Amino acid sequence: MKKTLVILAAGIGNRYGGAKQITPVGPSGEKIIDFSMYDAYKAGFEKIVFIIRKSLEEDFREVIGNPVSKFMEVDYVFQEIDPEYAEKGRNKPFGTAEAIALCRGHVDGPFAVINADDYYGYHCYGLIGDLLDKMTGTGEYAMMGYHIENTVTDKGYVARGVCKTEDGMLVEINERTHIEKRGECAEYTEDGENWVPISAGTPVSMNFWGFTPDIFDHLDKAMEEFKKNELPNNPLKAECYLPNVVGELLREEKATVKVQECPDKWYGVTYKEDTPALMEALKKLSDEGRYPSPIWG
Repeated sequence: MKKTLVILAAGIGNRYGGAKQITPVGPSGEKIIDFSMYDAYKAGFEKIVFIIRKSLEEDFREVIGNPVSKFMEVDYVFQEIDPEYAEKGRNKPFGTAEAIALCRGHVDGPFAVINADDYYGYHCYGLIGDLLDKMTGTGEYAMMGYHIENTVTDKGYVARGVCKTEDGMLVEINERTHIEKRGECAEYTEDGENWVPISAGTPVSMNFWGFTPDIFDHLDKAMEEFKKNELPNNPLKAECYLPNVVGELLREEKATVKVQECPDKWYGVTYKEDTPALMEALKKLSDEGRYPSPIWG
C-alpha cells in the first residue's frame, strides 16, 4: 500500500488568467507543484495522482508528470465540465468534492489531498504523513490547519474553509468563497455588501486533507444531493466543495478530523500579481539548500 498524494489541478485559473499549474516560478523554471511533490517525496510519499483536464494532459505530462515519474509512481484522473451544462454556458467542473470522488480506484489506502497552485511549506508533508500512518479505521480524517493571516493575499480575494477546533479536533468548517485582507486581519462577505471579520490565528483549510478510502462513499452521496438540490438553482456556477462535505459529516457525527496546525506561510498564485513574492520565497529556500535546482535533476 503506497502512501499517496492526490493533487487537485483541474481548476481553470479564472482569476489568475491561465494554466497557472504549469507556470514556471522556481529558480530553474520549476512549477509550484514541483516543490510540493519534492517535499512529499522527501516525506516518504510514493505515488502521485493528478486530477487534471483532459485538454491539459499532453503539456501536463511533459512538464510535470514525466519528470517526477522517475522518482514516484504517477497516475491521472480527468475532471471535465459536464457536457449538458457546458452547452448552457458553464465553464468549470462541479468542484473539489467531485474531483476527489473521481479518484475511487486510484488509491488503495489513506491518502493526502492538496491544491496544485499552493505552496504549503516543507514541514507539512511529514506531519500529514505521520497522521496517515496512524489512520486505522474508517471516518478517521486529518487536516492541515493554517492561520488565516498566513493565507491571504494583497492582490484580491481568496476562498478558504474557516474552521472551529477543540482540543485539536475539527468541530466545524464553513467554506467562505470571498475573503479579503481587511480590517485588523481579514473579512469575508457572502453578498458583496456585508462583511464579517475573521480574527488572527483562526485556523483555515487550504484543501490539505488526509482521508481513508471510505470518503468516496460520502462524496458520491454528496454529489447526488448536490445535483438534485443545489445545481438546478445555479447551473452555471454552483460547486460542491470538499470542506462542506466534511463539515456535514462532522455535524452528522460520521467522521472525526484531526487538525494539525501549521505555522508556515502559504504562498500561491491566485493572481498573477502574487507571482513575484512566491518566486522570491522559493529562490531563498533554494539558495539555503532546502531544494536542489533543478529539483528533478
